[in-house]
Amino acid sequence: MDVYGLKNCDSCRKAMKELQAAGHAPVLHDVRDTALPEAILDAALARFGADLLNTRSTTWRGLSEAERGGAPRALLQAHPALMKRPLVVSGDEMSLGWKADAQATWLGSAS
Repeated sequence: MDVYGLKNCDSCRKAMKELQAAGHAPVLHDVRDTALPEAILDAALARFGADLLNTRSTTWRGLSEAERGGAPRALLQAHPALMKRPLVVSGDEMSLGWKADAQATWLGSAS
């Protein structure tokens, strides 16, 4: 199980802790240190589209209007911290964020 996010992100840390407590063996990949693999980025964009972008982040607020109008793929490649977090991937299963729906997917019930 792979968790893509930021090591200092509260949601990512919470997800890691809860996944470990549920018996999973998640591995956190900090997208600032290592780019999101192309295959994962493609699958995430196909599944979540523009929702993959965190438009509430300080990174987003720092972008110009012209930059914000760019393609999600290009924005995420140029600014990895723009990705909504965490992106949890295990086999063909994938979830974005750490709200009730993602928790239900990985923990069996909303926590």
